[in-house]
Amino acid sequence: MKFLRLEKLKKDYLESIGFSWHTDEDGSDYIDNKLVCVKENEANAYYEAVNELYDMFIAAAQEVIDKNRFDELGIPFNLIDAIKMSWENEVHWHLYGRFDLAGGLDGKAIKLIEFNADTPTALFESAILQWAILKQNKRDESSQFNSIYECLMDNFKRLVTLDENVENFDEVYEGWKILFSSIAGNKEEEMTTKLLEHIAKEAGFVTNFSYVDEVEFSEEGIFKNGENYEYWFKLIPWEDIAIEEGELAMLLTQMMRNQKAIILNPAYTLLFQSKGILKILWELYPNHPLLLETKDKPLEGKSYVKKPVFGREGANISVVKEGKILHENIGPYANNAFIYQEYTELNSYENEYYQAGVFFAYEGCGLGFRKGGLILDNSSKFVGHIIKED
Repeated sequence: MKFLRLEKLKKDYLESIGFSWHTDEDGSDYIDNKLVCVKENEANAYYEAVNELYDMFIAAAQEVIDKNRFDELGIPFNLIDAIKMSWENEVHWHLYGRFDLAGGLDGKAIKLIEFNADTPTALFESAILQWAILKQNKRDESSQFNSIYECLMDNFKRLVTLDENVENFDEVYEGWKILFSSIAGNKEEEMTTKLLEHIAKEAGFVTNFSYVDEVEFSEEGIFKNGENYEYWFKLIPWEDIAIEEGELAMLLTQMMRNQKAIILNPAYTLLFQSKGILKILWELYPNHPLLLETKDKPLEGKSYVKKPVFGREGANISVVKEGKILHENIGPYANNAFIYQEYTELNSYENEYYQAGVFFAYEGCGLGFRKGGLILDNSSKFVGHIIKED
């Protein structure tokens, strides 16, 4: 791997744009000032890979729905109707997600790790900050695989046009409003949500923001201060709603049945989010070059990674080599079902591992990296990139 070291973004600048989670608990910078050097053909390969993977996820989700395999993915029973309704009606448009990938640099094959399809973060870092580093250092801002902002703006418009072409948005938009919500007390999630609100407003929507505990829910729709919103974006995982707010899950389902609200990301993205779908993908596309063998039991004769079907920030993940646990993280997801995915090494340099994250909004639209140990967790750093041939 090669890197380009640039002057880092100043903390007062980061604070001025709302990016307050710039320093980790140990006092180190969360945003690395070294950019990963990526060749143009490597960037193109990441783009092509996620476009192909998305089509494969659609086929896998259809398999789950057609054959009622929700249990294998750990899908809560009280969301199955919502998943089916959102899947069958095209107005429930998938706004954005992030594919986590191994490889892609120095001749290493790209391999799917997982798809954060419901509530992906690292959006602010990927869309704004890695671009700002180039701009501050008087580098060509276009020398990145990074059109996240523009692609999100177009995908917001597709909520109305339901088509690749968004040029007629102004003609068909009828003043529909989007309410954006996150949980109070988490600055990163709040600013990610407000960034999306800003993009939607720039796309032409009427928008507002509200913490989720301030939103008014009824079978007639979603309201804030008595005002009805046709769309609700929530940076709250669907599985958390199902498990912790069961009454809300049923209410949202009824709203969809009554055609009173459209929720972003749609309920069907929970199928993509579940790591259980990695097993379905392997069944449908065995030995596909972008996939790693994945089963619901330990792999025989192979090193593997044990993962909960729903989990975050590396919690409850184990790396097993030659039958022995090489590394293990504890966490709150021990009661989940687990999958076992063939181990593959991430891009690495000087005993640090780099995982590519490629955002998807109708198509692949931007690249960033997370850097950390063998299992990436909440202590990992964000690393931007530059397209550079030497």
